[in-house]
Amino acid sequence: MESRDGRTETGLELASGKKLDADIIVTATGLNMKLMSGLELIVDGTPIAIAGTMSYKGMMYSDIPNLASALGYTNASWTLKVDLTAAYLCRVLNHMDRHGYSQCTPRLRDSSIRREPAITFTSGYVKRALPSLPSQGSKKPWKLNQNYALDMMSLRFSRIEDGTLEFSRGRNSRVGRAVSPL
Repeated sequence: MESRDGRTETGLELASGKKLDADIIVTATGLNMKLMSGLELIVDGTPIAIAGTMSYKGMMYSDIPNLASALGYTNASWTLKVDLTAAYLCRVLNHMDRHGYSQCTPRLRDSSIRREPAITFTSGYVKRALPSLPSQGSKKPWKLNQNYALDMMSLRFSRIEDGTLEFSRGRNSRVGRAVSPL
């Protein structure tokens, strides 16, 4: 007897029609990815859907002030990118301290930048998560390199005041509030 998901009494039937006999079949219920554990973001009293934002250098999000997250590589050691991210954020914080800034917000000002999926994997858990993830852009600083050498140049040696990060002093906007889903 065949089932709708390809399982048979003796194993699996692939989409090609080939049958594989199996003693054990392990099925997975599926991983559901959530950026920052599904944190609810609120800026100036308005909830912000992270999925509507674009990722700046893979760590900050368009129009959300003073928020960064550390995400590693999907194609290399996770900690390589996290280390670069932490060092860059220290550079940003030191810059803010030196100049008396209290707020830093990435702003998408280049209308030629197209939205692209944040992750290009075709795994089911990634496809399911894409609608809830921020986008990446079609060019830097919104494009995710997934390349340590390019990221090192961008994160260790680039100018902090790059025309994308908007810095301000005082309280032009209330800093975003994060509400834990737990």
